[in-house]
Amino acid sequence: MKERYVAAIDQGTASSRCLIFDRSGNIVSVAQKEHRHVYPKPGWVEHDPLELWVNVEEVAARAIADARLMPSDLVALGIANQRETTVVWSRETGQPLHNAINWQDMRTDHLVRELNAEFGPEYFRSRSGLPATTYFSGPKLRWLLDNVPGLRDRAEAGEVLFGTIDSWLIWRLTGRHLTDVTNASRTLMMNLESLEWDDDLLTALAVPRAMLPEIRASAEVYGEARGMLAGVPVASALGDQQAALFGQACFSPGEAKCTYGTGSFLLMNMGERPVVSASGLLTTLACRVGDEPPTYAFEGSIAITGALVRWFRDNLGLIGSAPEIETLARTVDDNGGCYFVPAFSGLFAPTRGA
Repeated sequence: MKERYVAAIDQGTASSRCLIFDRSGNIVSVAQKEHRHVYPKPGWVEHDPLELWVNVEEVAARAIADARLMPSDLVALGIANQRETTVVWSRETGQPLHNAINWQDMRTDHLVRELNAEFGPEYFRSRSGLPATTYFSGPKLRWLLDNVPGLRDRAEAGEVLFGTIDSWLIWRLTGRHLTDVTNASRTLMMNLESLEWDDDLLTALAVPRAMLPEIRASAEVYGEARGMLAGVPVASALGDQQAALFGQACFSPGEAKCTYGTGSFLLMNMGERPVVSASGLLTTLACRVGDEPPTYAFEGSIAITGALVRWFRDNLGLIGSAPEIETLARTVDDNGGCYFVPAFSGLFAPTRGA
């Protein structure tokens, strides 16, 4: 039997990667490329959506070439992505209409305060499992609609598409405007019970339904890729932290994982019924495979962990590369009682017990 392979795109906060796996789950090749961060103002964080797409194409081509394969050797392509980062683009031309607003961005702080004052702190959480904070996509999208000239009128006319990074990549790959339940659950606009866009939440955020992608399962064929990956089925998408929960085989309630990347994210499988935490944890979708019932998860997050190493490298110049941070730390016996709390984007994690 001819060997077949699966490709995984990991479009993260700091870089884009492509990994090729064989039938046994072994990694055959990996290609990775960092992208720029744009900081228009203090507290604002953006990416160029076209740069992200070009980098994804590049790492996919390199990974396939390094494995000495052809796209026809791939049976499927899956996507894991930075979750709340928000993109708007033209339905007709496919061109982004603004830089992507990164999940760490704080520009919606005043808007979030207004929403909480008008609707109360539990309005959004009771429907979406999430509090109204700067973290999630809905307020970022509202900011774009309010601040990019002409965008709202075009969105209401159906000329503008919104998506998190998974939607942006799926659209570029297949021409279809889709998202999966895990990414939709990070927008502040999806109802946890129905797994559909919630009209009350859309009204509260003043977001036109016409610009939203169709919500699909995390694992099903969304369409066939075009371009250099022509013919490869795009068959899965999950937010990166949910992908890690699934990848660590946390399939039973009570099983949990914590990953350490740009931030740190602890997710625990809670089973097939959503429970809203009384202690500050987020309730989110863990995954949905095909027509099976969805699985939900609790989440506690720390915004800055690995990003602190990048900050030491790029902003302070204390190190030349990320691995040097450990070498530097080993030059002292202890920290002398000094601690650095990297709350650049807030603490995120609950402040009281779960």
